[in-house]
Amino acid sequence: MILSHDHADHTRSAGVFSRMFGLPLCMTGPTHAAIGGRLGRVASVRVFEPGEVLQFGGLRVETVVTAHDGAGGVGFVLSDGVRRLGILTDLGHVFPGLGPLIASLDAVYIESNYDPEMLANGPYPFSVQERIRGSGGHLSNHEAANLLRDQSNGRLRWVCLAHLSETNNRPELALRTHRAALGRRLPIHVARRDRAVGPFHL
Repeated sequence: MILSHDHADHTRSAGVFSRMFGLPLCMTGPTHAAIGGRLGRVASVRVFEPGEVLQFGGLRVETVVTAHDGAGGVGFVLSDGVRRLGILTDLGHVFPGLGPLIASLDAVYIESNYDPEMLANGPYPFSVQERIRGSGGHLSNHEAANLLRDQSNGRLRWVCLAHLSETNNRPELALRTHRAALGRRLPIHVARRDRAVGPFHL
């Protein structure tokens, strides 16, 4: 099990899963320093450097340093040597290198966290709104859609929109924003908060 960063919505049950299934946990040093005391007894912990490439049998996992405000945050690119799948959430903003990375993928699971109008008119205090749309926060529907539009060069076979805010987004709104930017050039799926999605194939 590989953890992307220290925030509770990504780590809350990591120790439980490790104990239930005997899974080792992999995370960056800063993430481990931030959450180590909350994990309890775990099978084992492998600490890696942000940006390091991990190898699990025939599966290569490239860790991608993100701009999110978590400790030691990374995204992932999984590759079997032929196909490349990006798992990219909690990105912060569209940082240098993110576009070319997406252009190198065959499929991507990418955050489309919030709708700017819903965020501005929602219940969150202004300071939280500023964090979400700031450089260490999340990508909006429009930011993710424009990024994919600019980088979909024919290699991408599908997109799955992920990490949608329960308060500041709706699946149909995220999908509509991406369809407006991408047209019908590739399948777009939406990961729901209340049910499984997929499976998808490459």
